[in-house]
Amino acid sequence: MTLRILFTGEGTSDNGLVPHIEAVAAEGGTQAVVTAPEFGRLGFTECHAVADKLRAARNLGDAYDLVIVHRDADGVTPEKRHQEVAAAVTSEWPGRPCIAVVPVRALEAWILLDEAAIRRVAENPRGRMKLDLPKGSAVERISDPKKLLQETLATASGVSGRRLATFRSRFPRHRHKLLEALDPHGPVSQLPSWQAFMADLRAALDRA
Repeated sequence: MTLRILFTGEGTSDNGLVPHIEAVAAEGGTQAVVTAPEFGRLGFTECHAVADKLRAARNLGDAYDLVIVHRDADGVTPEKRHQEVAAAVTSEWPGRPCIAVVPVRALEAWILLDEAAIRRVAENPRGRMKLDLPKGSAVERISDPKKLLQETLATASGVSGRRLATFRSRFPRHRHKLLEALDPHGPVSQLPSWQAFMADLRAALDRA
């Protein structure tokens, strides 16, 4: 049996989490296919809230065994985001099993811990510019991890002028690559928010 999973994020670059979800399923002996619809391209241009995305996915007519929703904490408690996701699923897709992926602050915090990956994605793997990246759980106390990641990538690239402007415009693609390249057994594995995501995912897969 193949498990059908719907994944929704806050943007298409969040889809870098999809291979990690499929890998965790495979490790547990479950074959899973994760679908991450690009609602805007499918004509759902006003699809922003969690409930909107779930409604759009349901209207597309596909059936899923599990729904996974990424929602940044953005200054509120993870518990509140979990409640928000659960309420949206209950409202729009009652009875559908779901879990919420809730990084502290924002998902970029998870990918700020791997300096080598940042240098590779910045297309300057041998660069020696000092990046001053946070260590360990300190990354979850950064007020704006997205901005820090953008600036760190720009510094790591070593380019300037028009080349830097072009480089900055590719941030969603860089973020997606960094998320896909995230080592789930590396530094991120020590963060409580990642541990909670892994625990919730494995428990949901076991119940499916």
